[in-house]
Amino acid sequence: MDFKYDVIVIGAGHAGNEAACAAANMGSKTLLITMDMNKIGQMSCNPAVGGIAKGQIVREIDALGGQMGIITDRSAIQFRMLNRSKGPAMWSPRSQSDRHEFIQQWIRTVSNTDNLFIWQDTVNELVIENGVVTGLKSALGIHFRAKSVILTAGTFLGGLMHFGKNQLVGGRISEPASFGITEQLKSIGFSTDRMKTGTPCRIDGRSINFSKMTEQEGEKDFHKFSFLEEVTRELKQESCWITNTNETTHNEIRKGLEFSPLFNGQIQSIGPRYCPSIETKIVTFADKLSHQLFLEPEGVNSQEYYLNGFSSSLPLEVQIAAIHTIQGLENAQLFRPGYAIEYDFFDPTQLKHTLETKLIKNLFFAGQVNGTTGYEEAGGQGLIAGINAHINCVGGKEFTLARNEAYIGVLIDDLVTKGVDEPYRMFTSRAEYRMLLRQDDADMRLTEKGYVLGLATKNRFDQLNTKKVAQAKLTDFIKTYSIKPAQINEFLAANNSSELKHGCKLSDLVLRPQLGIEMLADALPALKEKLEEISSRKEEIVEATEVLLKYEGYIEREKLIAEKLQRLEHINIRGRIDYSSIHSLSTEARQKLTKIDPENIGQASRIPGISPSDVNILLVMLGR
Repeated sequence: MDFKYDVIVIGAGHAGNEAACAAANMGSKTLLITMDMNKIGQMSCNPAVGGIAKGQIVREIDALGGQMGIITDRSAIQFRMLNRSKGPAMWSPRSQSDRHEFIQQWIRTVSNTDNLFIWQDTVNELVIENGVVTGLKSALGIHFRAKSVILTAGTFLGGLMHFGKNQLVGGRISEPASFGITEQLKSIGFSTDRMKTGTPCRIDGRSINFSKMTEQEGEKDFHKFSFLEEVTRELKQESCWITNTNETTHNEIRKGLEFSPLFNGQIQSIGPRYCPSIETKIVTFADKLSHQLFLEPEGVNSQEYYLNGFSSSLPLEVQIAAIHTIQGLENAQLFRPGYAIEYDFFDPTQLKHTLETKLIKNLFFAGQVNGTTGYEEAGGQGLIAGINAHINCVGGKEFTLARNEAYIGVLIDDLVTKGVDEPYRMFTSRAEYRMLLRQDDADMRLTEKGYVLGLATKNRFDQLNTKKVAQAKLTDFIKTYSIKPAQINEFLAANNSSELKHGCKLSDLVLRPQLGIEMLADALPALKEKLEEISSRKEEIVEATEVLLKYEGYIEREKLIAEKLQRLEHINIRGRIDYSSIHSLSTEARQKLTKIDPENIGQASRIPGISPSDVNILLVMLGR
């Protein structure tokens, strides 16, 4: 057997799989090493992909030629577009997946990708020569040689699980932890620390009284994750269910706080601010009488339900007592309890924007080892690491994404510039240019880049160009077609919109908030005929065109704000502002600005958790 490869990827989670597929599809002979070939692409926590800003990342992965969007659509059992009540910059796709089918789709994908090989083993040492990684050694004693190595070990490096006072060494329940790499890298100068995350219990659906809960159905329109027309949702669609904790629930949890690893000193590492455990919620928000919970199905052929919102490391008996006070869960039977897990991560400021480490050439880090949390953030990093690992093997210009090009660009820039002081999670508020980074136009932004790299296929590129032509024709028609009052006033009056006093362009009507292109087509035969000319993706093209027309002014304004922030970045602010008195700042911003007391606006903007809106508030204060 030949143990020499171009790229070796350690770990077959969401980062590792994207990295391995990217490198292999670009032409590198790639090896993917995993502890368990039956758990490739395992969803360690909730059975869902996407969400606020995370959904945008998945669409970007797909647009570049990655796999997560395709696999999510093919394993989806519910799809929803979040934040529809807000502007399109905030719309975020989210999908429940069949956990088993998600794994099977990943296994199918990596097993049938040219240039990609799989090896089941554990890695405990990297081979480094003169500051360059040249391979690794496995637990089986095999020396694998490589031009580039990508570490995507997730929560497995030094993994320690907490079930109340009970502790188990492992990277995931029933799976062993990995040791050796952290110690080796630390000995040669890498900065490392510990983080903590957690997961809720899993409940037997046969013991749930759904009649006491609120049903949450999915959407059945044209939206999905992958831009490829041939990729569709194939599985039976399922509902989620909503219930709430109550004061009795909180009292049961309070009784067990002294046994909580989070509060008795057993866990010392940094936990996620934005996905807190249930015990953290009732302490932090002591005045809140209830917290919303979601019962999420794990699959079409499974009785397993994920209790979203009830992450906990409390002892089993405390978890059960609290859960039995929740409406609909009075007789709930658990498949397994929730638990917390601590693991090693590396300070991401030790990385370049390519995700190659600064200390060791050709060594890349991606995923939770960089201090992030979430499948989507991991997948985005894995894709960029895989692309650049391949480029390091064959030569060429490094590939990075700017903050105004992709949420993936925002994610990586935040990591390598600001570092992390808690598990990093992507939000729309982290992006200064979120009107430019909408979920609907990721293919327009990125597919050509992926095609030039050799990652996005010609089929994908051709589909993009067909869409571009159709969208341009529709936009041009709407901007140039003239409307007379007699044509439209009756329709406008019927739809509570002001009648025209003189003629206008069709685009002027599209700009009205209560009107849309599809609505206007009912009253204007010429527009209806134009829409009928669109042979494919009609709903997608109409929506994208409407967004561009309605929000054109906001996009221009956003560009001006970005330019203003750049000019004012170096204004000194230390000692000039009492942050605790500015209630328009988020609580997190007040806490962190007070603690750090930044020297200038530039430094303030790079503090983790400080959003662009927080910076704008500071600029207003300075203006006063």
